[in-house]
Amino acid sequence: MSYFIGVDLGTSAVKLLLVDEKGTIHGSVTKEYPLRFPKPGWSEQDPADWWKAVQHGILQLTEHLDKSQVRGIGVGGQMHGLVALDAQDRVIRPAILWNDGRTAAQTEWLNTEIGKEKLSRLTANIAFAGFTAPKLLWMRENEPENFARIARIMLPKDYINYRLTGVHACDYSDASGMLLLDVEHKCWSKEMLAICSLKEEQMPQLFESYQVIGTLRGFVSGALGLPRDCLVVAGAGDNAAAAVGTGVVGQGGCNISLGTSGTVFISSRNFGVDPNNALHAFAHADGGWHLMGCMLSAASCNKWFCDEILKTTDYAGEQVDITPEKLGRNRVYFLPYLMGERSPINDTDARAAFIGMSMDTTRADLVQAVLEGVAFAIRDSVEVARSLGLPIESSKLCGGGARSPLWRKILANVLNISLEIPQTEEGPGYGGAILAMVGSGEYESVQAAADKLISVRETVHPDPELAALYERRYQSFKLLYPALKDVFPRLS
Repeated sequence: MSYFIGVDLGTSAVKLLLVDEKGTIHGSVTKEYPLRFPKPGWSEQDPADWWKAVQHGILQLTEHLDKSQVRGIGVGGQMHGLVALDAQDRVIRPAILWNDGRTAAQTEWLNTEIGKEKLSRLTANIAFAGFTAPKLLWMRENEPENFARIARIMLPKDYINYRLTGVHACDYSDASGMLLLDVEHKCWSKEMLAICSLKEEQMPQLFESYQVIGTLRGFVSGALGLPRDCLVVAGAGDNAAAAVGTGVVGQGGCNISLGTSGTVFISSRNFGVDPNNALHAFAHADGGWHLMGCMLSAASCNKWFCDEILKTTDYAGEQVDITPEKLGRNRVYFLPYLMGERSPINDTDARAAFIGMSMDTTRADLVQAVLEGVAFAIRDSVEVARSLGLPIESSKLCGGGARSPLWRKILANVLNISLEIPQTEEGPGYGGAILAMVGSGEYESVQAAADKLISVRETVHPDPELAALYERRYQSFKLLYPALKDVFPRLS
């Protein structure tokens, strides 16, 4: 038997899976690490914490295994984070993460001075505060000594791959979110590098997600007890890896993720760009492309409200009082912009808000409003895709929030589509393992692996009457952000 390790390098923890060549999961380990907020709106992590967690996780995952049977490792990871290395491959400063909001000025400069039309022509995308290029501009302006020391620029999961193999590599899906890649032609944009005062030798070598970048370094092999010839593939950004893990590959598939962030992911064999750039146009881990809408706070909204406001971690318990007759009839609305927002409004000043409360508003009403607000915001991106002529009649659903039957029901009716729950709900980690299988030659393509390994456990269908109620509520929800848009900058 052959085993493959899939790694999901998340924002708060890394999750590792041990998967055999038939797709059966034989073990799972989660290791948490700190997330730091040095200033309001900032979000950073120490890459050493990631590497420590990955090492300990692999040792625990394989402790009762014949380790000689481990053939490959594939990593899916949080996108956009800036990991800057010096000439000795030492980390220069803490990684600036995808949900960091310090780059509003640099993002505005790129979109106005360089111009959205030019950015879209060069990279297929416009600037968003979470992307890597604005972070580099911020570093150039605010930490010039650190910026001058940069010898290599990496993304979070690529740093793990570097520690495993010694190779500076990046895959096309993750590189797409840097605003430095010519996504259509799959190469670094020389013009964008020049705009950011970078040289191509500072950038990692580019690979398809399923391509092998190397094998384990000798001392890493010894420390982990894994074979020296254990291969490591380039891996993928977390959303592309999750799409592989749910079988959303090839033409016209859709995956919605209710993770810390929320995404709508639409796969395609052909390159295409949303003319308004409300959706990201990225390369996919299967060798094709995809359009993606990304909201910064999804399941994290529910976690924040329960943990910080209600002071409980009994998430399921808080949903007990949201009975069926309340669905579609809640008078309270929630705007889920806790960290600003990306798709489709691209507004770093936007903030969360409860609207419509009265003296008879209950605790359950507020919890329900949070779940519905996230669903409405996901629909915003779905509506953009539909406006482009992309028929979304069903979707796979993954992420921690998808474990809630109530949230699944709300989302299916807000979107008025069927939601398919994969048999294996491990998202990026499972996708990473599949990519490692393809890299090892176990399967000839990502499509072939997905066809063989992915099945659906449950389908949630919308109810016509409830979908009609949510249609009216969504039309009201759409009025709220435009009404508050000019207020948000004054709050900050």
